[in-house]
Amino acid sequence: MANLILLFSIFFVFLFSVTLSSMAHPKNLTIELIHRDSPHSPLYNPLKTDTDRLNAALLRSISRSRRFNHQSQTDLQSGLIGAGGEFFMSITIGTPPTKVLAIADTGSDLTWVQCKPCQQCYKENGPIFDKKKSSSYKSETCDSRNCHALSTNERGCDESQNVCKYRYSYGDESFTKGDVATETISIDSDSGSSVSFPGTVFGCGYNNGGTFDETGSGIIGLGGGHLSLISQLGSSISKRFSYCLSHKSSTTNGTSVINLGTNSIPSGLSKDSGVNTTPLVDKEPLTYYYLTLEAISVGRKKIPYTGNSYYPNDDGLFSGTSGNIIIDSGTTLTLLESGFYDRFGAAVEESVTGAKRVSDPQGLLSHCFRSGNAEIGLPEITVHFTGADLRLSPMNAFVKVSEEMVCLSMIPTTDVAIYGNFAQMDFLVGYDLETRTVSFQRMDCSANL
Repeated sequence: MANLILLFSIFFVFLFSVTLSSMAHPKNLTIELIHRDSPHSPLYNPLKTDTDRLNAALLRSISRSRRFNHQSQTDLQSGLIGAGGEFFMSITIGTPPTKVLAIADTGSDLTWVQCKPCQQCYKENGPIFDKKKSSSYKSETCDSRNCHALSTNERGCDESQNVCKYRYSYGDESFTKGDVATETISIDSDSGSSVSFPGTVFGCGYNNGGTFDETGSGIIGLGGGHLSLISQLGSSISKRFSYCLSHKSSTTNGTSVINLGTNSIPSGLSKDSGVNTTPLVDKEPLTYYYLTLEAISVGRKKIPYTGNSYYPNDDGLFSGTSGNIIIDSGTTLTLLESGFYDRFGAAVEESVTGAKRVSDPQGLLSHCFRSGNAEIGLPEITVHFTGADLRLSPMNAFVKVSEEMVCLSMIPTTDVAIYGNFAQMDFLVGYDLETRTVSFQRMDCSANL
């Protein structure tokens, strides 16, 4: 009998530990992303017109693209340009938990939030995280592996307390500085469950200022570097995540989401399944997700892409064609190498019917077309990545700026090329960081996933 009781006890402990482990390391989570212009967003202003919101988004897109180019910058330029993110994500941090609404950013690594006691903090509508009230807060030492995961420009050391420091500055003179620490970060899934991840590295910012919006507490880093939230969750989400951005999410109740875990990426192994997969290209900095753009077709005319690979940390040199474009959820427009864009834009202009070429009144977009009362005939545009041919809808490639005028939502650049979120909307975009691939599957992202 004693042996039977002992055996039962061992089995119970094993079953309990497995249950705790599965709770602590879930395989699938779905979190709502709130577009900054959505009626659900704290930034929503009902007095602004759709044109106002569009122009603001385009300006943010252009400003944000500049931070991918480090050539001629003497201070560290990282993260967003001011409050230039498009989507907010909600998490909780600490024990007991403090709710945080921050910008979800695939172009940043270290997650950071404003922290008390502030030396200088920008005005924030929600409660500022107080590390002294959290039992799970722990500072990182200067010689820790997590401290040295930051670049030499990003890190410092308070030698008197042996505390690792971080510092980021931004192109619009915004900045954040603070301590590198670990905390328990919890994520509320759409299913209603909350899952905690103890010991997550983050930045506790006590000196922050510039143009950050008072709605957001900071930035949630979803980039490819070692300290991003995605990299830290790692095996617990099988190194996979995806997002589905709805073109309706900025104006209606359409929902955009981010999915973490095994089942998050598009399913299907062939193009017949509607899934197109392209390799991620490994290069510095690891933060950004690089793809290889081979060509873009306008109707049946296929135009080879001539933009070369860009190395922002190597004196801005262009070399080769591999990894010649960054896919980014926080940049609205798609930016293409200017030489290629001239040929691409000319092909678009030749293919548009029922409208004449006009100038954008705001001077932001390059190819605009006005129809009068007629319906504008827009060409089918297909983007050819290595191994993946993405057929874009008119909403992916063009933007309606008025009742009578549409513009191409792609612009030329002499810096790094960026595949922006207009082109990604209503695709399930999945990142598999184990196989180093990105997959695309067309779907209605406003529907519940």
